[in-house]
Amino acid sequence: MHEASEWTRDGDTIHRTVVAPDFRTAIAIVNDIAEQAEALNHHPDIDIRWRTLHLALTTHDAGGLTDLDYKLAARIDGIVADHQA
Repeated sequence: MHEASEWTRDGDTIHRTVVAPDFRTAIAIVNDIAEQAEALNHHPDIDIRWRTLHLALTTHDAGGLTDLDYKLAARIDGIVADHQA
């Protein structure tokens, strides 16, 4: 089994909550995630509440978690670190 830092598993989904310093930074994080998601052709569920991002990853067509979920989770961790969130 893979491990993804800051992520928790709930069934066939991994989740992470990120609190950005401000709304503008939260949106910048989402934009950077979007770039990586497009590059991998793997898209997370993102819920934005002011400066708090709730992120969820699963591979719907595979019926659960795959390496793509963990790969994108690692990239998201890097993006969050880059934005100091």
